[in-house]
Amino acid sequence: MLNIKFEKIFTISNFISSIRLILIFPTIYLLKGIGEHDSYRIYILLIFALAYLSDLLDGYLARKFNEISELGKIIDPLADKIFVIAVVIQLFLYDEITSFYFWVIILRDVVIFLGGIYVSKTIGRILPSNLLGKMTVASIGLFLIAVVAGLETIPLLYNFIQYLSILLSFASVLGYGLRAYETIKWHKKNGISKEY
Repeated sequence: MLNIKFEKIFTISNFISSIRLILIFPTIYLLKGIGEHDSYRIYILLIFALAYLSDLLDGYLARKFNEISELGKIIDPLADKIFVIAVVIQLFLYDEITSFYFWVIILRDVVIFLGGIYVSKTIGRILPSNLLGKMTVASIGLFLIAVVAGLETIPLLYNFIQYLSILLSFASVLGYGLRAYETIKWHKKNGISKEY
């Protein structure tokens, strides 16, 4: 069982993580009009910036005020995933990204999400993201920014960011799978979870 303490639910860092969930609604609304109103692209980019800042801030505050918790380890990446998936779905529906890219990102998140549930039930802890995972999320975010900003007019840069995020997506799933396997193996052998 996960060790979720009630007093660590209502924290500043968890509240800031939840802001990213709220930002989904104006983002979806603006994405619906992205083809008709170029000014919407600027507003969406501003929301992206706010979401990114909230992601940096919640982690900083969690460490500063000793608010790191198992629940926080769930809320933070879950907010990121829901936000990214919502944006990817909308961009796909309005033909701003290819179906291949859409499925790569969606399936990556589904596999890691389901894998995370299995690992947490097995060892009673959340497997935290590592550098590869953070780089992958950053590259996906960068490509979404490129799409919204209309950088397809610069094919070399646009395609580089797109293919990099695809490559890292595959690498991150493989890396997560190996880490999960090693962690579960260590846990079963020693009766404790291995920290990464």
